Amino acid sequence: MGAVRRAWRMSSSSSLSSSSDTIFALSSGRGVAGVAVVRISGPGAVGALEALTPGCRLPATRYAAVRRLRHQERVLDEALVLRFAGPASFTGEDVVELHCHGGPATVDGVLSALSQLPRLRPAERGEFTRRAFAAGKLGVTQVEGLADLLAASTSRQRDQALRVMDGALEREYGAWRSELAGIRAAAEAAIDFGDEMEGEVDAAATLGPLEARARRLRRALARALGVADRCQAVRDGARVVLAGPPNAGKSSLVNLLAARPAAIVSDVAGTTRDVLEVRLNLAGFEVKLYDTAGIRDAADGLEAEGIRRAREACDAAHLVCYVIDAGNYYWGTDFLSPQNNNNNNNNNKLDLVVLNKVDLIEDNDAMSTILSRLRTDLGTDLPIVTTTAIQPDGADALLAAIETHLVDRWDAADHDDAPTVVRERHRRHVQACLDALDSALLQSEPELFAEDLRLATLEIGKLVGAIDVEDVLDSLFRDFCIGK
Repeated sequence: MGAVRRAWRMSSSSSLSSSSDTIFALSSGRGVAGVAVVRISGPGAVGALEALTPGCRLPATRYAAVRRLRHQERVLDEALVLRFAGPASFTGEDVVELHCHGGPATVDGVLSALSQLPRLRPAERGEFTRRAFAAGKLGVTQVEGLADLLAASTSRQRDQALRVMDGALEREYGAWRSELAGIRAAAEAAIDFGDEMEGEVDAAATLGPLEARARRLRRALARALGVADRCQAVRDGARVVLAGPPNAGKSSLVNLLAARPAAIVSDVAGTTRDVLEVRLNLAGFEVKLYDTAGIRDAADGLEAEGIRRAREACDAAHLVCYVIDAGNYYWGTDFLSPQNNNNNNNNNKLDLVVLNKVDLIEDNDAMSTILSRLRTDLGTDLPIVTTTAIQPDGADALLAAIETHLVDRWDAADHDDAPTVVRERHRRHVQACLDALDSALLQSEPELFAEDLRLATLEIGKLVGAIDVEDVLDSLFRDFCIGK
């Protein structure tokens, strides 16, 4: 891994200034705030602090001290300053943090003063984390975890990102890679030993114990892929689609759930032409709620495109909520009709029927008749909820049903300690490793068995950043803020 980091530092030098530079940036958010944190890292970090606090004693490392910041005999601010000596710092270099007052003029004054000091320059996007990786402070998956933590908007996203940043994936994937290397080494040793022996080598006796180890590892990989949907849904958000015929009240429900006029509402059928997304936080899950065009057979070119996009959204959804008008309910299309509904009610999609506009049904007997008929038409035990968009709590039952589906599907206790496949990149390499292991277990020759293990090891190497790390990191750091 150290050689990889050195090679990565060399390959990155053309796009970044020298890593021996001292860099600085605002690490907290822009705008008016009580406190703003300016970070400085590199060989000149301590000198920069001395320049801004003339005549003051340096604070002890890892101890906060109040200092008056000055530049060209002008007071910039009274700030809390901290000093971290490398390599015991985030970047592995000398690091200084200035905790200033958060007014824009104060922050700009401090940044301007730093930019005028010799051998200091503003940091590039993600450069502090780049240096942490180069110094061995973070692995590739830990960098990914840090990126996810910075973007986390729900408690589940935060908890998962913290696990990844703490090295959970790094340790899990590293253990897989070590086991693969051990099995492969034993296989190649058996091959070399066989070459020195006279007569034929019993391949079954040679491969038997190694195949048992490979099968155990295969089960671990399969378990990881088994929770991949859950981990990726936590990270990227659960996709919930409101679908159904025109004028069923989908857009009104979206506006009620979003607590704002996110969608255009009209009595004219076919108003919604594109897929509209709003975001909710339910039971710690980020929910991406999609309003879609009403589904019907007869439609003009523009509306037909909206319907096509609605169908695509349903295909990609974790949960499809089919919305119908309680006063004019019908199943007149081939989309989620009773005839083909089973095709949409599988392990990859949880369906829910929403009987909307129940405020129009004043007769209790009529409502009972509608629900009974709907249950008969469905022919399944799909849950049915009733809603109305004209009351503030009219969609509470829908929210509760969505939350129940998400928790029932992804909140099992056995997920807590399971290995995680958080990103599509992880899934791709774990699946490729699994395929190579499956191929190895079909081999009858030790040489072919060892070759498939080599391919499996390469995939895990890509996963942990032991090889082909440049593109992964470049993509990651594009999403980082300047001060991270």
